[in-house]
Amino acid sequence: MSRIKTFNLPDLGEGLTEGEILTWLVKVGDTIELNQPIVEVETAKAAVEIPAKWAGQVQAIHHPEGTTVEVGAPIIAIDTDPGAGPLDAVSTTATPSSDLPTPSAASLAAVEVAPAEGMVEPGLIGGAAPGGRTAVLVGYGPRTTAAKRRPRKGAVPAQATAPTPAGVDHAVVVGDKPAMTTTIPAPQVLDRRNGVSGGAVLAKPPVRKLAKDLGVDLGTLTGSGPLGSITREDVEQAASGAVAAAEPIAVTAAATSAASFGADREQRIPVKGVRKLTAENMSRSAFTAPHVTEFLTVDVTRAMKALDRLRGRREWRDVRVSPLLLVAKAVLLAVQRHPMVNSTWAGDEIVVKEYVNLGIAAATERGLIVPNVKDAGRLSLRELADALTDLVQTAKSGRTSPAAMSGGTLTITNVGVFGVDTGTPILPPGESAILAFGAVREMPWVHKGKVKVRQVTTLGLSFDHRIIDGELGSKFLRDIGDFLTDPEAALLAWT
Repeated sequence: MSRIKTFNLPDLGEGLTEGEILTWLVKVGDTIELNQPIVEVETAKAAVEIPAKWAGQVQAIHHPEGTTVEVGAPIIAIDTDPGAGPLDAVSTTATPSSDLPTPSAASLAAVEVAPAEGMVEPGLIGGAAPGGRTAVLVGYGPRTTAAKRRPRKGAVPAQATAPTPAGVDHAVVVGDKPAMTTTIPAPQVLDRRNGVSGGAVLAKPPVRKLAKDLGVDLGTLTGSGPLGSITREDVEQAASGAVAAAEPIAVTAAATSAASFGADREQRIPVKGVRKLTAENMSRSAFTAPHVTEFLTVDVTRAMKALDRLRGRREWRDVRVSPLLLVAKAVLLAVQRHPMVNSTWAGDEIVVKEYVNLGIAAATERGLIVPNVKDAGRLSLRELADALTDLVQTAKSGRTSPAAMSGGTLTITNVGVFGVDTGTPILPPGESAILAFGAVREMPWVHKGKVKVRQVTTLGLSFDHRIIDGELGSKFLRDIGDFLTDPEAALLAWT
């Protein structure tokens, strides 16, 4: 059995098909243990660390950081028995097909090797094949007879120029007859400034296509890539007019004050991972579920005083207590009164859920995520406070697991932490209601017949109008507001 084990990117759950390699936690040559974290991968839902499936020594890392890899693709090779000595050499000679001729030793020896100074980066048009070999079709040998390249139209006669290496023609042989002949250019002497001699330009096919699309003449550019090759950046700079002249020129004050705009002053952010999934989910939800949003402004002065009293209690002194805790409790109690709000539209039926997986929208560096507290309705107020604290801290650290973000039934988005009064939130897919909790502000308010300064907030409830009609949505929002107006009285009356 082979000592070398190839570890493929596993399915990280929820049917995800790919992941981006964020950070390698090991390097080639490291000795690793079973279940040791070896790589951090970002999926469409979260960033997760993947443990090693075997103990041993890292032999190869197949993809660098920043690469998006499909599930099932190999990402690392591990030698599971590094103490057994050097690895045996593995033959890379392929067995020729039975219906193809085997190239002879003489024909293989006739293959010309490009001189060292003519070697270029593999993949560049006008360059030799990797390793300095002349490229031939796999399974066929090169033609051993002499051949000459056809002169280009308008070319200077050979006797008027310095001699250059001739091209090599290779015949593709099927049976005993040549089927077609392909001409492979001989290695060219590289000019470090202009790419290659004779006006040829060194550039990869994608770069040539980009230049064609942008209308850039590659022959006018000075390459900044390996061995003077033209890079994508060279083409983009030329297209935006950012390529400087070879000699410095005087710049007038008028020129420096002129408006400048173009690709060189734009930033392009790839849409991937969490941001890509969020965009897809929000688009699907916005154009699938008919949204309705209602607003309610509430005097939460008593709720803020109740939180202060709670913080002062001995058993709560080490607990994070915020207004979000009371909003979450208000939502959970209101669901008990109006269970239809905690449901899902399933086409020919409505699924009403007797448990509440309470989602809390969280803004992270990788985008918006909505982890949820599982079966939050069964928790006491102290347990709910601890669960919310853990949820927020895990999200901020970027360690929220895909499982923590699946199965949500009802969501709260706290836009008040950004100083925003309220909003019209979009429903997470599969949910029928989402509550926006706005900033708590001191405002003039009529209290007991007099205008006083009170602490006030605005709630915004969006709901799926296929499930929740105006009456049900209004009652649900009203009950949340009643709880926040006087939470202590509501707890006594509702529980």
